[in-house]
Amino acid sequence: MIIDTHAHFTPQSMLGALKNKIGQFPNVELLHQDDSYQLVFAGLAPTRPLSPKLRDTEMRLAWMDEQSIDAQIVGGWLDSFGYELPAEEGEAWSRFLNEFQMSGTDGTNGTDRLTPLASVPLQDGKRAAKVLEEALGAGFKGVMIGTQTRGSEGNLDDPDLDPFWEAADSLGATIYCHPMFGCGDPRLLDYDMINAVGRGSDTTTAVARMLFAGHFLKYPRMNFILSHGGGAIPYMLGRLARNHEIHPGKYADPVAGFKTLYFDSVLFAPNALNYLCLCCGHDRVMLGSDYPFPIGDSDPLKVVEAADLTERQKKMILGETAARLFS
Repeated sequence: MIIDTHAHFTPQSMLGALKNKIGQFPNVELLHQDDSYQLVFAGLAPTRPLSPKLRDTEMRLAWMDEQSIDAQIVGGWLDSFGYELPAEEGEAWSRFLNEFQMSGTDGTNGTDRLTPLASVPLQDGKRAAKVLEEALGAGFKGVMIGTQTRGSEGNLDDPDLDPFWEAADSLGATIYCHPMFGCGDPRLLDYDMINAVGRGSDTTTAVARMLFAGHFLKYPRMNFILSHGGGAIPYMLGRLARNHEIHPGKYADPVAGFKTLYFDSVLFAPNALNYLCLCCGHDRVMLGSDYPFPIGDSDPLKVVEAADLTERQKKMILGETAARLFS
């Protein structure tokens, strides 16, 4: 099987249900006009409009057929995760999202080809642990999390999140780490650089902190996946190692932590994919597209076919490793 491990999905049914249940979420607002939907959390600026491709199953399955993709792992849309909400409301919101992420991939009209990832309320580590346990118990094969635990701030190595990481480790959970849209650097506001550069820098900063904090060594039984080929982490690994070397005893070994990680193939350039595989091993890289976003790879198998890979290595990247992690 060919499995796309990096995709996003928001069922239209969730938006329909939210209209009737909006009173349950006092800090969530739904803006709807014609076929345009936006969300507002905690009185902040509205999210980007939810792309029709994000919601339309028929278009998704048709694209998958065109690309010879058998199955797709679908996380939610990072803008909608609601990390800005108060903790109790955020917990309820994650459950609401998970309810429709699961029902929207229940096998109706071909959606059995979609494997959903759950959301958790990262703004509160204990609540995130609780929702993680519930989600895996309900049949989710993993969760997708953002890099900033309060929407536009917060770190994945914050001590408050320790209960979540402990739960992920004890459950052997698969965690897909994805950057947030806003990266907090005004220099990125020109040239569409939030997508072109900001996503990678966000992942690099968040994961470098986790490497130095020792999270991947402290919680070795979870499977942790980095999107967009890991940002700059593979390329900067020598520099991270040097930082560890010149500060003896202060930080965890980033190279040892790096060896536990998994990555997607959303790199576009075959030589970049070659280098990633050289750094981490071909069994640690999985096919990804970032569907349905324009910055994603609309022809994701192409970079794998063009890279310097054996047929055995291609099979691992195109589906074998993903089948193991998301079984």
